[in-house]
Amino acid sequence: MTYTCITVVSPVGQLKLVANGSRLAAILWENDKPGRVRLGPMSEAPDNPILVRTAAQLREYFSGTRDRFELELDFAGTEFQKKVWAALLTIPFGETRSYSQIAEQIGNPAAVRAVGAANGKNPISIVAPCHRVIGASGKLTGFAGGLEAKALLLTLEGGQTPGTARLPGF
Repeated sequence: MTYTCITVVSPVGQLKLVANGSRLAAILWENDKPGRVRLGPMSEAPDNPILVRTAAQLREYFSGTRDRFELELDFAGTEFQKKVWAALLTIPFGETRSYSQIAEQIGNPAAVRAVGAANGKNPISIVAPCHRVIGASGKLTGFAGGLEAKALLLTLEGGQTPGTARLPGF
């Protein structure tokens, strides 16, 4: 399987958008750890419609005019991971959940650490909002894009309605 990709600049650094055909397969961070998300060979495709649509929706998100994404997603992972990632998609804009709340939501309250591990392997960051998952104490915890990026994303969303948040330079 060959994936197509483009790289976009954002307030949280360069993001590599990856498609599997007509579906978004990943949003990778500039300093992503090798192997965090397993994908096959990639080729640049600046005109791939899902990648163009994703880039446009990310621009709207970062400019404060979009609070949800409307994209076809292609999650590649275990059934457990896919349950966790599906739960991420239910967290409303501007809200957070704890790892234990996600574990309860997927019907496995004892799987808090496994939820954390699955959250860390989320291939479609930002769109599947793993940044909205925080520690039970309310503290920011691990994030593939770094805690500074997580804080920025949460600040962007923090109780603001679309159109009111503005990030410098975007």
